[in-house]
Amino acid sequence: MSALGTRIHPHYGVFAPVRGEYVDLVAHTPLPPVARHSPATSSAFDLGTGTAVLAAVLACRGINRVVATDISPRALACARENVHRLALTDRIEVPVPGPGLYPEGRADLVVCNPPWLPARPTSLIEQGVYDPDSTMLHSFLAGLSAHLRPGGEGWLILPDLAEHLDLRTRQQLLDAIQASQLRIVDKIDTKPRHPRSKDAADPLHTARSAETTSLWRLFPAP
Repeated sequence: MSALGTRIHPHYGVFAPVRGEYVDLVAHTPLPPVARHSPATSSAFDLGTGTAVLAAVLACRGINRVVATDISPRALACARENVHRLALTDRIEVPVPGPGLYPEGRADLVVCNPPWLPARPTSLIEQGVYDPDSTMLHSFLAGLSAHLRPGGEGWLILPDLAEHLDLRTRQQLLDAIQASQLRIVDKIDTKPRHPRSKDAADPLHTARSAETTSLWRLFPAP
């Protein structure tokens, strides 16, 4: 993986980070000033870490302490193995999951790449794609302000595939952000590069070819 200069190994039942545009967004978006100015005390949460690829990118960018969480025991085992193999155990913590989405405490940066589609998964691997009733998305938004340090920000990485499939509207997403008393300070867009976006035989080709992946920079509303 180019952002890390090495490969990330997914375990069986853990969604593989095959879509490099997500990783590149996290690799190149400027870190919050509070993290850049005090790197020795900088911290981040990676919610729904999966293979820990985004946590590893943040650590390699200089974040001193990254807490990577997931509800899946398979994902946690995978994340721990990748963190150990990348020699990042001094910077990345993969704790036993608590009762909610967030770990304890606050961070300068909270990153969340929730499943893309508000539907119910039918297998372990589909948990990386389907989020029933957008539960994880709403939990991230609702808890963000309470888990940010002063000057911190949240990064929501989300494609608009659900919008193209009429499963969620852009206004519903904006309303959820506003209802959580957050404000959008920036939105960085990229187009997908994965093979399915160019596969005309794919039943979802029309939606996939129009898809945009965005990193939404979110601050608590004043």
